[in-house]
Amino acid sequence: MDYSIRTVRADEWEKVRELRLAALQDPVAHIAFLETYEVAAGRPDAFWQERAEGASESGAGGVRQFVAETPDGRWVGTVTALVERPAEEARFGEAATVDQTHLVGVFVRPEVRGGGVIDALFRAAVDWSWTLPEPVVRRVRLYVHEDNDRAAAFYRRFGFVPTGDKVAMPGSESAFEVEYEVRRPSLQSLQSLQG
Repeated sequence: MDYSIRTVRADEWEKVRELRLAALQDPVAHIAFLETYEVAAGRPDAFWQERAEGASESGAGGVRQFVAETPDGRWVGTVTALVERPAEEARFGEAATVDQTHLVGVFVRPEVRGGGVIDALFRAAVDWSWTLPEPVVRRVRLYVHEDNDRAAAFYRRFGFVPTGDKVAMPGSESAFEVEYEVRRPSLQSLQSLQG
């Protein structure tokens, strides 16, 4: 499949909304997302406009939404990276102890799964995390529902490892989200990979 990976633009709020609504209709949406289709579909245009602006390159800088786009302009996948700092309140899970990014909103349309789209999206989000001049990101983390075996298998294949931390799913005392992370490579590790 032919596609490119890029950051959303502020004026693409309608595409941001469409892809999110598609994600929330996926059969595993109930364990992959903390929002329902009904809630998202009911949000006003202003919500989606603000979301696209904040996740674009022209946004505040603490959020980037990456999309996989086909040559005809169709979006087939997405991941969003959120910068988290120790002094800030946690959006989900434990508060940051180091400067980090948190990957959320992971989705690839079913018809293109298995074609490398998710790998390219994650590479873009992780690379963006490592290249931030300020803050210097020390780790990238994400959470995955304990029953989402397909997603967990990809995260491990990509290099993420479970940290041992888990968080109860909102509204449930028996279902958990498991934290995974990848640590910033050392300069020596990067040099040995290059050469």
